[in-house]
Amino acid sequence: MSELIQKFVQSILPWLSTHGLKILIIVLLAYFVRRFAKIFIDKTVRKLVVSDHFLSKEAEKKREDTLIRIFTGTFNIVVLAIALLMILQEIGVAIGPVLAAAGIAGLAFGFGGQYLIRDLISGLFIIIENQYRIGDVVCFDGTCGSVEDISVRMTTLRDLDGIVH
Repeated sequence: MSELIQKFVQSILPWLSTHGLKILIIVLLAYFVRRFAKIFIDKTVRKLVVSDHFLSKEAEKKREDTLIRIFTGTFNIVVLAIALLMILQEIGVAIGPVLAAAGIAGLAFGFGGQYLIRDLISGLFIIIENQYRIGDVVCFDGTCGSVEDISVRMTTLRDLDGIVH
């Protein structure tokens, strides 16, 4: 049994010394890029949001927090996708066919998910135009409540009874 483990360690050690180190560097780099981007996005959004358009500091902070969450989430998805593709390439998976398949799947989802895309664009305009923010009380189709979460796709409300919609 120990010979089997020894042979396994001897066979995998050269691979780990070359590819494992590169994968570790990719993971660490993605982590630090996400961390620094969060700080950069936070500072940039807080600097660019014009404070004269808001009735109170609380309203301004809600707007900033909403924008920061949207931009940070989008950036994180992009960074993680790039890191995943780099790791796949490092372990020997040809990413050309993966990207081609993703493009074809994107076209299929694009045609099939026109309503989803419409909702995403509508959600983006809701956020950009500052129609409502986290903490505001709104009514949609007879359901009223406090806005708990806003994403490009969905708004989460909590009504007076504590029910989440």
